[in-house]
Amino acid sequence: MSNNALIVVDIQNDYFPGGKMELVGSEAAARVAASVKANFKAQGLPVFMIQHIAQKPNATFFLPNTSGAEIHESVKIEEGDELIIKHFPNSFRETPLLEKLQASNITELTIMGMMTHMCIDTTTRAASDLGFKVELIGNACATRSLEHDGVTVSAKEVQAAYLAALDGSFATVTNWTE
Repeated sequence: MSNNALIVVDIQNDYFPGGKMELVGSEAAARVAASVKANFKAQGLPVFMIQHIAQKPNATFFLPNTSGAEIHESVKIEEGDELIIKHFPNSFRETPLLEKLQASNITELTIMGMMTHMCIDTTTRAASDLGFKVELIGNACATRSLEHDGVTVSAKEVQAAYLAALDGSFATVTNWTE
């Protein structure tokens, strides 16, 4: 039995076209994520679905009890999936995720989801710091363009920079192919 689990982070409606925080490439990333998830399910490996529900009073997306906060249909929750609700970018912070992984003797994680520069970055770094061997599926992640000090960084560049920073130090970054 493998000691690997899949962590699907925040693939939620608000990140898709028409959502309150649309990401670049969310639909393509979700198609890849659906394939990865189906592969894990076919092997009987554990799948943890992470859902971010905003708690900050000034939050603009993932608002409680809205369709935008729901898990996207591409990776809908299925029988046997474990749902973990989080309120911070780090999927381990103030959630039962670590305890559930430890209880199942999981030592390796495959991580994918959204947004690369926030929840994927913090969750991947935390998983590594907690001693897990981490594979990050880069083409099953999506992000958006960022702006700082008058400089706009394209989503493509944000994605490349974050995946490059994580690769080798905190995870092995791969692309999923059928």
